[in-house]
Amino acid sequence: MRAPIGDFDTATPAPDCLDELTAPVADAVRHWSGAVPADQILYVETDPQWADTAVFVQHYGRELLEQSANCVVVAGKRGGETTLAACLVLSTTKVDVNGVVRRQLGSRKASFASMDTAIGETGMEYGGITPIGLPRDWPLLVDSAVAGLPWVLVGSGRRRGKLLVPGKAFAQMPGAVVLDGLGV
Repeated sequence: MRAPIGDFDTATPAPDCLDELTAPVADAVRHWSGAVPADQILYVETDPQWADTAVFVQHYGRELLEQSANCVVVAGKRGGETTLAACLVLSTTKVDVNGVVRRQLGSRKASFASMDTAIGETGMEYGGITPIGLPRDWPLLVDSAVAGLPWVLVGSGRRRGKLLVPGKAFAQMPGAVVLDGLGV
C-alpha cells in the first residue's frame, strides 16, 4: 500500500504488523475502538538513524515537516503530587509547558518528564513515544492544529518505524483534550 503522505516504500495497516510495535502500542491497536478504524493507522518502516525530525524530513519528504507531530511526556506538580500527561504538538512547535499545560493540569509547576520516567512509564523508546498505547489514566493534550490535519506522522513506540494517523483520531482517544495554543 502507498503511504498517504511522505516518501515511504510501503505503508502497512498497523493491525497487520503488530510485531513491529512495542507491547503497549500493539495492545492499543489490537483493542482500538473509535470512529477511525484501526486499519487506518498505518505503519511505515524507517531507519532509526534518521529518527530525529530535521534529518527525517530530508530523507522521507520535506512536506512531512508540516505533517509531523511530537509526543512528549510532561509532569505537573502540586502539593507533593505528580500528574503525568502526554502532549501532542506539531513538530514545528514547542509545548507550552509553563502556560497551557500547567493550567490544564491544575499544577503549580509543570516540566518535561525525565527520560527515565518517560520510557519507564510508557514502555516505549525515547524518541519514538506515541499517543497510541499510553497509560489510559493519563491526560492526552492534543494541539488543535494536530487534530485538524488529514494525516499526521507520529512515533510508533520505537525509534525504528512511524505511524501515519488521521488527525481526528487523536481527539477521540481516551483522556484526550484538544487545546488551542498547546504548541507555540
